[in-house]
Amino acid sequence: MFKKPVLLVIAHGSRDPRHAATVHALVRRVRSLRPDVRVETGFLDFNIPSVQGVLESLAAEGVRDVVALPLLLTRAFHAKADIPAVLRDAPPQLRIRQAEVLGPSPLLLAALERRLYEAGLTPADKSSTGVVLASAGSSDPEAIAVIAEIAREWRHTGWCAVRPAFASASLPRTEDAVRELRALGCERVAVAPYVLAPGFLPDRIARGAAEADVLADVLGAAPEVARVLVERYEAARVPALAAVGA
Repeated sequence: MFKKPVLLVIAHGSRDPRHAATVHALVRRVRSLRPDVRVETGFLDFNIPSVQGVLESLAAEGVRDVVALPLLLTRAFHAKADIPAVLRDAPPQLRIRQAEVLGPSPLLLAALERRLYEAGLTPADKSSTGVVLASAGSSDPEAIAVIAEIAREWRHTGWCAVRPAFASASLPRTEDAVRELRALGCERVAVAPYVLAPGFLPDRIARGAAEADVLADVLGAAPEVARVLVERYEAARVPALAAVGA
């Protein structure tokens, strides 16, 4: 039925059941966008099925071509080390291409704005609202630099100010960025979690937003996020097919 490479969405996994539920909701949206593509989900930790288990099942079915898509917003340790290591241990008959991570993307900025408007803001509020772009955090300098650049880019779309914040590994914390925006004189302060699914670190972001006026939801299964997954799949699929003469 499916002639295109299988899309394997690789999620981190979490003890928090909301994480897996959100991942599955996002994958369902991707399937609705691309009913011609078989889409599977594998988790690096905590949840099942594991990435290795999915790859072994696909190989046993006779699948040959797979696009492995990290469900990550930045190229940090998981994208650079964990996922390539798992893919290297895949059954040898599989031809696997690792797609790029989701961010940065204009579609993700659109999803962030969608969540802020769903939380009560309007486009008319932009010029008087400071936004905290709150990410999970990373010890990887490249990932931190990307978050800072996204904040700078987003500021140019009309917000009063945008400041990055991190729930772990890096500073400032969400609550510190909220206070900084207050000190700048922004009429209101909103926190936009730049995370894909609920869990421990998003909960920490929410606690840090206690003094903000608006707290948006996580990106989750926003339609823009699903479209980014499709874009990343297509970008990886085309050279993969060219390599095998398809």
